[in-house]
Amino acid sequence: MIFLRPLFVFALLCAAWPAEAQRLSALAPPPDWSQLEAFQESMTHDDFVRLLDRVYAPAGAAKGVIDVEADAAVVKMTLTPPSEMRLRFAKDAAAVKAAPRYWRTPAQLGAAPDGQPLAGLKISLDPGHLGGAWAKMEERYFQIGESRPVTEGDMALRVAKMIVPKLQALGAQVSLVRASAEPVTKERPETLRDAARAELALEGVTSPRENYDGMNDPGRGSTVQAQSELLFYRISEIRQRAALVNAQLQPDLVVCLHFNAEGWGDPARPEFVPHNHLHVIVNGCYSAGELHFDDQRLEMLEKLLSNAFPEELAASESVANSLAAATKLPPYSYTTGNAVRAADNPYIWARNLLANRLYHAPVVFLEPYVMNSEVIWERVQAGDYEGEQMIGGELRPSLFREYADAVVAGLRDYYAKARTPQPAAAPPPANSPPIPK
Repeated sequence: MIFLRPLFVFALLCAAWPAEAQRLSALAPPPDWSQLEAFQESMTHDDFVRLLDRVYAPAGAAKGVIDVEADAAVVKMTLTPPSEMRLRFAKDAAAVKAAPRYWRTPAQLGAAPDGQPLAGLKISLDPGHLGGAWAKMEERYFQIGESRPVTEGDMALRVAKMIVPKLQALGAQVSLVRASAEPVTKERPETLRDAARAELALEGVTSPRENYDGMNDPGRGSTVQAQSELLFYRISEIRQRAALVNAQLQPDLVVCLHFNAEGWGDPARPEFVPHNHLHVIVNGCYSAGELHFDDQRLEMLEKLLSNAFPEELAASESVANSLAAATKLPPYSYTTGNAVRAADNPYIWARNLLANRLYHAPVVFLEPYVMNSEVIWERVQAGDYEGEQMIGGELRPSLFREYADAVVAGLRDYYAKARTPQPAAAPPPANSPPIPK
């Protein structure tokens, strides 16, 4: 779910150190620009420009921090004081050097045995958020009367655990980035209060209140308590998951499982909304403001140069199509500037999220179902069950099984097709006209 973001979240994600130092996002380590040396001559000029302009930094968002010349991109490592490095392009496609990465494409995996389209594939499932005792803090919780609470983190984990054996039966090696409601990070809000004060000071809040007075406190976002909680579950948790994914799990694909929602008003009196929809996110659409932070600029370049986008898009389209067929949900459309369409498929959007930026492997980021639409709420109340039940005037399977089965079908279909050797084109018959270029 991505709608419940207090107004101070964007400032927190992009909070910077003073101008004379590196400009860093919240809790970001100083970027190691030497890592880009391994990407020298790993992409042609035209491919770099296409990905930069169409996917990662549309509308000239990289202007002034990444300047493209004929043979290289001139990249600002810091803005104040300015420092630069040159990222050389390959002369042509034949001269492209291999980009460093731990993940493998379907072509690198090779043909799969019959009935095992995911054989040898390493997939990490990342159930979004936390749930459990943390659900109210992270605003992924609502309850109507004495009904079953709706907690996104717990629901996502239930779906993930259903998916695991299904993917394993198709040959995949599957890992869970989060296997319980407990955080992956060792930090807690109490350990991050000094960092919260520092972030508030960067926003000009020099004498913040320590604690807020309930979730509806109008000044909640400017308190040390709220900032430390946000640093914990939104920033530290995802950064630690990224460290786990990149250093230990090293999958070929990450699937981030979420449920969506729209504003439900007062948490004590949540309201249903008439909308229900689906979309899938790939990494991209960095804003000019985001690219003025040194860590985000480096992370975007690593994502772009690893050529993760074709895999993210292809896998995302297959899963999106499977989910759309199973759920019959319409596509969600962004009306804000923080996302752009990544393909002709109306369900696929490019957006710069912390998880899909930090995870080095291709990421399929799923946002199906509006939890506070009445029919989805009713399906949550029904829990998990076999077969179908009459809900909202239709016979429907368990919400959780529908979600899990659609994800598995989308991944199965994608890899079955991508790993099938394609027959070589037949030579033209004798005396036939040449094929036009």
